[in-house]
Amino acid sequence: MTGEIWQFTYIAAALAIIVSIKWLNSPVTARKGVMAGQIGMLLAVIGTLLRHEIVNYEWILIALVVGGAIGAPLAYLMPMTAVPQLTALSHAFGALAAALVGTAEYYRYATAGENPGMFTLSALAIEILLGYLTATASVMAFAKLQELVPTRPMVYKGQNFVNLTLLAGTVVLGYLMITGNAPDWAFPVYIVLSLLFGILLIIPIGGGDMPTVIALLNSYAGLSACAMGFALSNRLLIIAGALNAASGFILSVIMCKARNRSFANVLFGAFGQAAGGPAGKQEARPVRSASPEDAAMLLEAARKVIIVPGYGMAVAQAQHKLAELTDALVKRGVDVKFAIHPVAGRMPGHMNVLLAEANIPYDRLVEMEDINDEFPETDVALVIGANDVVNPAARTDKTSPIYGMPILNVDKAHTVMIVKRSMNAGFAGIDNELYYDPKTLMLFGDAKAMVSAIAKELPALATA
Repeated sequence: MTGEIWQFTYIAAALAIIVSIKWLNSPVTARKGVMAGQIGMLLAVIGTLLRHEIVNYEWILIALVVGGAIGAPLAYLMPMTAVPQLTALSHAFGALAAALVGTAEYYRYATAGENPGMFTLSALAIEILLGYLTATASVMAFAKLQELVPTRPMVYKGQNFVNLTLLAGTVVLGYLMITGNAPDWAFPVYIVLSLLFGILLIIPIGGGDMPTVIALLNSYAGLSACAMGFALSNRLLIIAGALNAASGFILSVIMCKARNRSFANVLFGAFGQAAGGPAGKQEARPVRSASPEDAAMLLEAARKVIIVPGYGMAVAQAQHKLAELTDALVKRGVDVKFAIHPVAGRMPGHMNVLLAEANIPYDRLVEMEDINDEFPETDVALVIGANDVVNPAARTDKTSPIYGMPILNVDKAHTVMIVKRSMNAGFAGIDNELYYDPKTLMLFGDAKAMVSAIAKELPALATA
C-alpha cells in the first residue's frame, strides 16, 4: 500500500510543479504559482520519505533540521533587493545536492563491484559534471552580484582556450569512467575539474550579463536533476528536472534576444570589460541638471508619465517611495505606467518583484514591446537608476557593444528625467547619449531620497 501511495504522491507533485510554472508566467497568478510550487515540493519530499528504500530516518531528520535552520533565515532576512543573490545561492545548493547524490551512487557501485551499465553511468557522469560546475558557477555569480569580487569581466589572453581545454579534459575523464577504463584517481580529478570549470566559466562574464547567466544556471541545475532521475530511476526527478531545464533555457533565449546577444557572446565575449566608460568624455560634455522642485512641477503638469525602473532603484530600495509618488500623481489625474525591460536589474523579473513588494498594481507594469509605442505621446519619462536599457546608442552607434539591443524608447518622450547618483557608465562600460539630450534633466542623488523629495514637493504645488 505504501508503495502505491508514494507513486500517487509523485504524480500529484509533478502536476503541481507543471501548474506552478504555468501560473508563474503572469504577475497576476504568480503568487498562486509560488504556492503551487511549494506544495509540489512538499509532496515530493513526502513521497520520497514513503519509499521502501529508506530504512533509517535519523540522518534525514538531522538534514531537514539543518536545512531548515539555514533556509528559513535566508528567506526571511534576505531583503527583496537581494533576491538575485538568493536565487544564485539556491541554484548552488540544489546543484551541489544533485552532485553529492551522484558521487554517493558512483562510489556505491564501485565499492560493491557492480556495473550498472553505460546508460546509468552516463547519467551519473552528466549529473556530477553539471552539478559541481553549476554549484561553483552559482557561488561565483552570487559573489559578483554581492560585489564580493569585481563585477567587471576578469579576462586574460587565451582564456577561452584554457576553459575549453579544461572542459575537454573533464569530458575525456567522464568517458573513461563510463567505459570502465578509468584509474582510481580519475573520479576525484573529474570532480575537481568540474568545480574549477564552474569558477572559470563565470570569471570572464560581466555583471551586466548576470540575468542571462542566472537563467542559464537554472537550466544547468535542472539538467543535473533530470540526469539524477535517470540514474536513480526516479520519474519525478526526470519530470521536474526537465521542466526546470527547459524553462531556464527558454528564459535564457528570451534574455539573449532582449539584448541582441548570442549564448557564445554572453559566455565568452567578456561584455563590459571597459570599466567605467569614457570618463573624460563625460566630464567635458555639459548636461542639464534639475532639483526635486523642478521635477515635481513637470510631473504635476503632465498628463502621462512613464517610469523606467532599473538596478539603481533596487540598490537604493526606492520602490516604496516610488509607490507613494505614483499614488500622489494618480490622485491628480496623471496616467502613470511603468516600463519594464526584460533585463532591467540583476535577474529576470527583478523589477516586477520589487514593484509588487511596494504594492504597485500589476496593470501599471507594462513590458517593453507593449509600451515602446507610447513614449512619443508621453509628457515625462522618469528613469530611476536604469542605464544601458535606455541608451539610444543601441539604435544608432554601430560601434557600440550594445548596438542592436532592444531598448526602451525613452528618448522619444517629450521630457526625460533621470535619477542617478553620478555620470558613471552602466554595466556595458559605455557613455549614455541620453544624458546629453537637450530635453533630458539629470536629478543627481540617491534614488530613494530624490523620489521622496519629489513626492514631498507635490502637495506644496497643489496649494500654491
